[in-house]
Amino acid sequence: MIEDDLELAEILTEFLEQFDFKVRTEDDPFNALSVLKLEPFDLVILDLTLPGMDGLEVCAAIRARQNVPIIISSARSDINDKVKALELGADDYIPKPYDPRELEARVRSVLRRFEGLKTTEAVQERSDYRLDESAMSICYKGRELDLTNAEYGILAYMIKKQGTVVSREDLIHNVSAINEDSSNKSIDVMVGRIRNKLGDKSLIESIRGIGYKLLR
Repeated sequence: MIEDDLELAEILTEFLEQFDFKVRTEDDPFNALSVLKLEPFDLVILDLTLPGMDGLEVCAAIRARQNVPIIISSARSDINDKVKALELGADDYIPKPYDPRELEARVRSVLRRFEGLKTTEAVQERSDYRLDESAMSICYKGRELDLTNAEYGILAYMIKKQGTVVSREDLIHNVSAINEDSSNKSIDVMVGRIRNKLGDKSLIESIRGIGYKLLR
């Protein structure tokens, strides 16, 4: 936690430690950046109004050299600060004052998202598929696939669940481009088109009565 209000930092630390989080507080941004160079942390809680260095600069400096999740905790209410922080790579922004329970919930939410991303990246390292969610694109063996929104959503979800069975109901509930009223037949048709675009129909195995499995 990079926070120069030591009384607030103590309150938040005591609260978070109830949930088995280990918290280290630095009130000097320069010391904090040095500590981050030397020690691994799972997440940074960052105030914006700091002595000697603006929190937005700290955010940029952290993001320039590591991919640790960052939650901005700030009393600054200017929307430009929030937008800039997110553009610089912050993962969340929580305006002060707030209930410590909200901070704990946001910490857990950001950590869950980050762990999910790391899992997806680890799977992709061992896979012929490359998923770029920011660009909504998928490559197979270095070749970018020409997919509709629904086809992209289906294949992206299968890549995240690669090697496990995905039901049609899973696809309906997790792929925003699929209408909730879509029939099993229409999903089968879309999966058939994805098979054709991959160029190898055996890559997606049909599991009778359930759904599909994307093979490695």
